[in-house]
Amino acid sequence: MRNEVILVDENDNVTGIMDKLEAHQKAVLHRAVSVFIINSRGEWILQQRALGKYHSSGLWSNTCCTHPSPNETAEEAARKRLMEEMGMTCVPLYKAFNFIYKAELDNGLTEHELDHVFYGFCDDEPRINPEEVMAWKTIAPLQIEKELLHSSDSYTVWFRMLFPRMKAFLENIS
Repeated sequence: MRNEVILVDENDNVTGIMDKLEAHQKAVLHRAVSVFIINSRGEWILQQRALGKYHSSGLWSNTCCTHPSPNETAEEAARKRLMEEMGMTCVPLYKAFNFIYKAELDNGLTEHELDHVFYGFCDDEPRINPEEVMAWKTIAPLQIEKELLHSSDSYTVWFRMLFPRMKAFLENIS
């Protein structure tokens, strides 16, 4: 379990290390990773966060996300977490973009992250870790848009912000 996060400035320069919970309590900008996996039918693999997660439990989100530990690159963290949460390996993973956001969460916590966003294409079926993920689904982007219109509260705050950017990014590269 990662207990420390890498603090960064808005240019992703390291400014320090802090306990993960403390960083979320104090809303300090830190490095994060989000991964989106798409299958050959163009469906996105989403996860529903386990009920035991310390924030955003039970909500749907991207394939996986994490905070790189000190001395770990964003790409290393992305690959490692994809295996830890979803039991998946996806080679290659591609870097899409970085994304800074700040949003209040449940439990008095705030996400303030410089998020390194990765994507990959894979038809492997997830083998979820039940401590991290309670369910998964494949879903077309058009259906995600409909769900976000009608039940956005079922999705994590970062996914709601990232989805339109990731969708536009993927449309521009195809």
